[in-house]
Amino acid sequence: MRAGIGFLGAAALILAMIAGPASARAASLEFPIKAAFLSKFAPFVEWPPTAYPSSDSALSLCIVGADPFGVAIDQAVQGQHLGAHPLIVRRLDRIDANSGCSIAYIGGSKLQSVEDGLAAVQGTPVLTVTDQAMSSVRGAIHFVVRDNRVRFMIDDEAAAKNGMNISSKLMRLALSVHLRSGGRL
Repeated sequence: MRAGIGFLGAAALILAMIAGPASARAASLEFPIKAAFLSKFAPFVEWPPTAYPSSDSALSLCIVGADPFGVAIDQAVQGQHLGAHPLIVRRLDRIDANSGCSIAYIGGSKLQSVEDGLAAVQGTPVLTVTDQAMSSVRGAIHFVVRDNRVRFMIDDEAAAKNGMNISSKLMRLALSVHLRSGGRL
C-alpha cells in the first residue's frame, strides 16, 4: 500500500517539535509523539493479501499490556483510514496469533512479557512495535529516545518473518535499519 507525503511532513514536524535541549518538554511529549508515529506507520507497510478478511475490514492498532498513551493514541487515529480500512485502537492484556491486530504496540505486562508477545505473533501478519522505555526486546519497529528526540529503529527481517514489507521511505526516517537477507534501501 502506498504512502502519501503526509507522513513525511508529519514526521518532520514531530522531529522539529522535539528538537533542542528542552528535555522536560521532550519528556512530556514523548508518548503523544510516539502515538502520532504509531498512527502514521500503516501507509508505509505492505501486508500480505490474506491479512484482511474483507475489503473494508478495520486495521486494528492494538496496545498490548502497558498503555503509556492514554487518550493520545485514540486522538491520533481518529478518522484515519488506510484505503477502505478504518484504523481503530484496541487495548489487550495479551496477544496471540488470533487477536486480529494489524499493528501491535507490545508494552508487556504481568500476563505477558514483551518477548512472549512477540513470540505469540511471529509468522503472522502483525507489525510489531516495541519501546525502549518498556523493554530492550525489539519488534519490527522499536522506539528509542536519543538526544531528547523520539526516534525508531527498524528490523526489516522481523517484518519479513511476519510477511510484511516496510517502505524504504519509512526506513530512511529510521535511526537504524536491520535489513532482511539480501535486502537494500
